[in-house]
Amino acid sequence: MKTIKSIVIAATLICASVVSTLSAQQADAPAYQWKVAKGDSVMIKRECVEYLTGEAPSLWVYDKVHTVGQLGTKRFPEGVLLMNIYSWICEECLIPVNPREQQAEEAKPAEPAQQPVQPAQQPAQQKQEPAKAGETVKAEPQPEQQPVAQPVEEMTPAQKKAAERAAAERAAIQAADSALRANEEAAKKQEIVKQGDTLVSKQDFKHNYDRFTIGVRGGAAGLLHKVETGKWLCGGDALLDLQYAHYWAKDGRPVDLGIITGLSFGYSQSGMKAAVDSKMTVIDNDDPTTPMTIDYTVKADEVRESDGQVQMEIPLLFSMIHDNGVFFNFGPKFMLPIYTPYKQVISDNANTYISAYFREIGVPVKNEVITGVLAQDQYMQKGTDNGNKLSINIMLTAELGYEWVLKSGNSLGLGAYANYAVYNSFKNSASSAPLIAVTPPQGSNVAIVNVLSATKTYASGLGYFDAGLKLAYHFNFPKKQLVHYSKTNLK
Repeated sequence: MKTIKSIVIAATLICASVVSTLSAQQADAPAYQWKVAKGDSVMIKRECVEYLTGEAPSLWVYDKVHTVGQLGTKRFPEGVLLMNIYSWICEECLIPVNPREQQAEEAKPAEPAQQPVQPAQQPAQQKQEPAKAGETVKAEPQPEQQPVAQPVEEMTPAQKKAAERAAAERAAIQAADSALRANEEAAKKQEIVKQGDTLVSKQDFKHNYDRFTIGVRGGAAGLLHKVETGKWLCGGDALLDLQYAHYWAKDGRPVDLGIITGLSFGYSQSGMKAAVDSKMTVIDNDDPTTPMTIDYTVKADEVRESDGQVQMEIPLLFSMIHDNGVFFNFGPKFMLPIYTPYKQVISDNANTYISAYFREIGVPVKNEVITGVLAQDQYMQKGTDNGNKLSINIMLTAELGYEWVLKSGNSLGLGAYANYAVYNSFKNSASSAPLIAVTPPQGSNVAIVNVLSATKTYASGLGYFDAGLKLAYHFNFPKKQLVHYSKTNLK
């Protein structure tokens, strides 16, 4: 008996010593604080009601595990970027769910309450009475320990009924709580759909969406005249873009892919400069018995022509928008000039003239009335058709820029653009004709002089090129989000 009593007392003292040592170590150890890191798996706390950008989270994001993609940015130095929804949120709104957190929790010191003995109970436990002869020593349950569930086979009928009644009450409470939460969720989603989903910001979810764009652009432009004795002159353009686009977005993919089409209307202007030195031959049949062959020479040191055109464009572009705001559009575009006015100026000097050589009599005549002469008002000509009207252009287009997402869910974009025609149907079969056409004199009538468009006569081919800046406002319509709520979650 003395031996058993001595063993019990020694065991009690050892347990008390261990508990005291662990308590002291826990008091000295610094408190563990979880710190979010890139790659962590986290969940959003229910009490978090807005992102750092000010928008309220959609309901479905609370019950989803998200991956930390970035810590801090210029706009939100203390923010955390969640890759699954591409939204910035504060660290205090996150709950860790990854193995790194579980390992850290396991490394924490054990809680005193988990020990079988507390220091405060030592005196009472040391006063235990020694076991009587023939009895085995039984350890008394400690007050801090949770009572061990009694096996069902060892319960009395009254205990079984009490346990079943308690389990039924707990199940009823849990069911009522779940039903209440489900009703609240359904009511919130119904309100979202009823209000037109005011949470539709592209930063809040990754769903397919449509957009309508109104844009203006302007810059340098040119028809790229092909002239053997001259060159094209650069001009400018200004256009209005009306575009529709559909984008495919996907969770985990930082780039949205889309297709753009629409209509553009505007005006472009460029020109050419050429030196004219051409010849033509006409037959004067004024006297049928003695017809005359006349060789005309037309010469001008410089001819400048400004060609304008009202044009329509139809794009078919492939588009990419990164979540950081950078966008890139490229693809073909069809352009059609529908009105082509021009203005032409001929230099007025001694080297601008029309001369004629009469073969049969061997007489050259310069600027005589009989051969025709440039009138003063013919040194400047205006017209409404330079020959390029309704020619088809197929262009390659590229646009690069940045867009800002607004609180309304729409966006504002600014970028640079360039168009280059890889095909133009303008082929001037009269490119060898003289700039100044002369009709021979008939009887008492003098020769008639007509000044033509330099583009229509001297340009053997045209192209098109323009480049500049574009400002656009995008109306975003994420219709897929509303369909998701109304047809799936609200049944």
